[in-house]
Amino acid sequence: MSQATDTETEAQDLTLVQAVRDGLYGEMQRDDDVLVMGEDVGENGGVFRATQGLIEEFGDDRVIDTPLAESGIVGTAIGMAAYGLRPVTEIQFMGFIYPAFDQIVSHAARLRTRSRGRFTCPLVVRAPYGGGIRAPEHHSESKEAFFVHEAGLKVVIPSTPYDTKGLLASAIRDPDPVIFLEPKLIYRAFREEVPDEPYTVPLGEAAVRREGTDVSVFTWGAMTRPTMEAAENLAEEGIDCEVVDLRTLSPMDEDAIKESFKKTGRAVVVHEAPKTGGLAGEIIATIQEDVLLYQEAPINRVTGFDTPYPLYALEDYYLPEAARIEDGIRETVEF
Repeated sequence: MSQATDTETEAQDLTLVQAVRDGLYGEMQRDDDVLVMGEDVGENGGVFRATQGLIEEFGDDRVIDTPLAESGIVGTAIGMAAYGLRPVTEIQFMGFIYPAFDQIVSHAARLRTRSRGRFTCPLVVRAPYGGGIRAPEHHSESKEAFFVHEAGLKVVIPSTPYDTKGLLASAIRDPDPVIFLEPKLIYRAFREEVPDEPYTVPLGEAAVRREGTDVSVFTWGAMTRPTMEAAENLAEEGIDCEVVDLRTLSPMDEDAIKESFKKTGRAVVVHEAPKTGGLAGEIIATIQEDVLLYQEAPINRVTGFDTPYPLYALEDYYLPEAARIEDGIRETVEF
């Protein structure tokens, strides 16, 4: 499903956060209308150094340090996007995105409809999201469902460096607003070969990370790694898991979900967001509505809890980890 523009191009081993920086650099070099803006994105290179070196390369008219005002950052970017630029805004943590929520859902998401197609809003809102890094309050939220619920927005969450660069390029080139959430737990967890040249990974297409026949496990972002670990551990017990990384939550690849479920007849959904109102419910509803007759067991959810995200003492308990995912899969398979 992923494709590079040149299969012979040179590549380098990058972490996920380095792939973000490489993707931004490639798109800014390719298109003069692309710019980056946010708190400390310029001289400091961003709180996680995702924009490091860009201001030296492109100047402070395309890498813009803003005041600490998320509503102002996104609101200004909407105006830029409406008049032909392609701004990429950085919100330092997803928990800081709430002041910009009105701008995103009331204006960015509705601009095409409100103007009857006269204006589009080619805006990307980047934000590190999710837990696991021992951060204080408001730094570990996983609230992707807020934005999936809003028509007019695309929501993308990569889980590998290769996909990060390609999905970010697709998001920047898209004519409509994209919420691009980066799982900071795996920002520097591993490296992967990433082509130097710009390339795209299509939005709206899931990736099957592991083929299997007994149960389909749907996940995304940082939860892909413990899900894969659980699948490999369960293989030693004779349980063959298929792991599907959705990558784009809106539009969601419903065909991939249904085709996988048709093959296995069982499903588990893993995400770190709270259980109630989480995307697991939407995935389960899709299966119930369209492929119910293939179902052989109740569908299980392995998720975060319906509580505020805890401080570090309880963080490992809150996040789904391999052992808890294994228990959920066993329960489904043994039904």
